[in-house]
Amino acid sequence: MSRDDERENLTYALFGQAVRELAQAVADDSYEPDIVLSIARGGLFVAGGLGYALDVKNLHVMNVEFYTGVGQTLDMPVMLPPVPNVVDLSRKKVLIADDVADTGRTLKLVQDFCAEHVAEVRSAVIYEKPQSVVKCEYVWKRTDRWINFPWSVLPPVRRSGEPVTPSKEAL
Repeated sequence: MSRDDERENLTYALFGQAVRELAQAVADDSYEPDIVLSIARGGLFVAGGLGYALDVKNLHVMNVEFYTGVGQTLDMPVMLPPVPNVVDLSRKKVLIADDVADTGRTLKLVQDFCAEHVAEVRSAVIYEKPQSVVKCEYVWKRTDRWINFPWSVLPPVRRSGEPVTPSKEAL
């Protein structure tokens, strides 16, 4: 089996289809979220697409750090500032959006944060892995493979903290 056979390869075109199908699943379930809560960074793309498809303009972001590299994680996921104001979430129906529920620990942290403050919370992800501690209400595809997302498969144009140098095309 080649390395590509061992991975899910999500393209931008397929991502667009996945988000529409996720949104349709939410709509078919008659769930009408007041807020789409994105888990940054991968969930930003999912939340934006769901927000448009479900006609939800109230989007919030939570920054959570867990993965530090391929297969490398912190001991526990950590919320990074700014943390959403719980008053903004109070008594609202919230749809948490992320790209993948791998271990599910990040999603659990966000769900637990929301649980005491919101009317209802559900989760939507592109991919869910079998070992996830959270079983999401809305999943486009289940897999146990590593996923190549179109936004993270290529290396950064410039690494954070590096000096800015113009590209050859800009000269």
